[in-house]
Amino acid sequence: MQYDFDKRPDRRNTRSYKWDQSLKLFGREDLLPLWVADMDFESPPAVKEAMVRRAEIGIYGYTIPDEAYKDAIVRWFDRRHGWRLETEWLSDSPGIVTSLSLAVELFSEPGSPVILQTPVYYPFFDVIEMNGRQAAENPLIKRNGRYEMDYDHLESLMKKGARLLLLCNPHNPGGRAWSRGELLQLAELCEKYGVKVVSDEIHCDLMMPGHTHVPFASVSEAAADMTLTCLAATKTFNLPGLHTSFIAASNRTIKRTFDRRIKALSLHMTNFFAHDAVKAAYDHGEQWLDQLLVYLSGNLKAALDVLGERLPEAEPMIPEATYLLWADFTRLGLDTAGLKRLMYEKAGVAFNEGSIYGKPGEGHLRINLACPRSLLLEAMDRFCTAART
Repeated sequence: MQYDFDKRPDRRNTRSYKWDQSLKLFGREDLLPLWVADMDFESPPAVKEAMVRRAEIGIYGYTIPDEAYKDAIVRWFDRRHGWRLETEWLSDSPGIVTSLSLAVELFSEPGSPVILQTPVYYPFFDVIEMNGRQAAENPLIKRNGRYEMDYDHLESLMKKGARLLLLCNPHNPGGRAWSRGELLQLAELCEKYGVKVVSDEIHCDLMMPGHTHVPFASVSEAAADMTLTCLAATKTFNLPGLHTSFIAASNRTIKRTFDRRIKALSLHMTNFFAHDAVKAAYDHGEQWLDQLLVYLSGNLKAALDVLGERLPEAEPMIPEATYLLWADFTRLGLDTAGLKRLMYEKAGVAFNEGSIYGKPGEGHLRINLACPRSLLLEAMDRFCTAART
């Protein structure tokens, strides 16, 4: 089966977080929103069919999980990533950010430093600071057009008492697919100082050609024992509105502590639709995903070509993973407010403005490539034209 990713869906007036808030957030309704990371593609047909079958039951009562759901997860990660999970390592959570927040609450002390590697997905700051902890920034180093970890600075934070690290693997917004060697060096530091790791790996299936995902917990026994991994099918198959994710933790104490808090907050109930959608995606969505990744690679090339030809001042960071393009526009000479005016007022587009990812993100923009190519090219044309006038 061939899937049509060129079809432009009309998502307006569907209560879309991305499409139905343009006037409220950016001041105009005709804006093209390429910011929040959901896709403008329909989910795999098998997912839609599973959802329809589930809806036809007609009674949407309290729901229990089944073993087939966890078995589908285990098969997927074994097949796609060579990571052999055990079903007893898995627990449901309403979302990745929920899991991150609970982990900060459970595995760090009030007022203590929690490490994050900036620039990074902005809710990392929220879950640290809103839980009464301190964000201990370990800025990534830009070298040869990509980010690398600053291990010396990281160790200095651990020496000062940081005992929890939020890892973004693959990295959002920079698109790094951290290598086994990089992750092993990180694990050795964490083991030395007794640091637990919460690894956000929601983008793990969205790998650009020639790159592979390495789960942090897979690099060593010590890494597995210190890690709570946050995972979901939602980013991969465009299911974020179902609010479903799961964690994997082989360390029984970590998992038991997490499960107890999930139950205390009554977040342990199963979403009526979610498990059927996830099972269908993992069991029958692989061909769709493989074709999607080819399409996204084409979108990346198209966006890079436009920037190279029409806005050579831009310095894009070539992503190894995710469907997000992170680019440095500081040579345009605009401050944060100026970049926002350029996008929202002059160009009529919305990318993510980079300062929300931390100070190292200032002057940058994050562009969502997961849309029909005609929409992407229209947005890029608007932006480049506005930047030149």
